[in-house]
Amino acid sequence: MAAALAAPLLSHAERADRTKPMNIEADDGRHDELKQTSVFTGNVVVTKGTIIIRGAQLTVSQDRDGFQHGVVTAAPGKLAFFRQKRDSAPGAPAEFVEGEGEVITYNGRDDTVHFERRGELRRYRETTLTDQVSGPLITYNNLTDTFTVAGQKGAQTADNKPGAAKNGRVRVILTPKADDKAEAGKPAAKPSADDKEKLRPSTTLNDGAK
Repeated sequence: MAAALAAPLLSHAERADRTKPMNIEADDGRHDELKQTSVFTGNVVVTKGTIIIRGAQLTVSQDRDGFQHGVVTAAPGKLAFFRQKRDSAPGAPAEFVEGEGEVITYNGRDDTVHFERRGELRRYRETTLTDQVSGPLITYNNLTDTFTVAGQKGAQTADNKPGAAKNGRVRVILTPKADDKAEAGKPAAKPSADDKEKLRPSTTLNDGAK
């Protein structure tokens, strides 16, 4: 373990998701009632409240207290996917957390999600990306509203896109959160006469703009 970082997320996860039923769709499924274990394969889609998880295979079990534990594995060369809505303040923009990894583990007892191998965690306000975390192992904790990302020296990642962790090092991008109430009550600034002289319409896009 080369590095580890724990940081709070600035809004709360949907607490009710933990008690919602787990709905599963897949091409094939097998259930063992004695062991309380099920295995689903082929285009697996899991929904649990606002939680959505997708992957190639899911192994799910239930303990004696009724808590569910699921392990989702991606197809070779691909990543499993996780998404959950967060509980924003009234009037504030909707927030979501998304994550990817070759293996995603959901633990209903302690309400945590693990993203293993090529892990990435992103937070959005509406459709705007605000925070981004990448590393070999990421743990997202709903109860404490924190994430932990651990690096491993010498580990290699196959993903070379911007923002991806290289050589097992972790990478975190945190955007300051605006005061929604203050911003909502603040009137829009009007351009001065000097500003109007300086503003000119652009006929071309900046490099890299989409």
